[in-house]
Amino acid sequence: MSNLDVNGAITVGEIAKPATITSTATSAGVDITSFEGKLKCTLNVGAVSGTSPVNTAKLQDSADDSTYADISGATYTAVSAANSIESIAVDTRSTDKYIRAVQTLTGTSPSFASALYYAGQKKVR
Repeated sequence: MSNLDVNGAITVGEIAKPATITSTATSAGVDITSFEGKLKCTLNVGAVSGTSPVNTAKLQDSADDSTYADISGATYTAVSAANSIESIAVDTRSTDKYIRAVQTLTGTSPSFASALYYAGQKKVR
């Protein structure tokens, strides 16, 4: 896990609200233009059930909150165990205006209680 280097206050928000998902889930877009530098994006998984369940999550970006593409290097380590936390950093200087999360579930009857959060420094105006 890498550190987020900030000199000021950190703002925390949700990319995907806490929920139990049983199939592939895509969050709404989050406008990140008010942030500078890197955002620490964290996948938090609670309860897991099913046969060989796997949650492979990734982040995508978009200039218009309509057409999204995968962000290079913004794929989380696949999660199959309960009470797991995975984090990645996304550089706002090389990312479009909006980001969203896609959680792809595999296995038989997979179920994941999960949420995705971000933390970063707001631009000084």
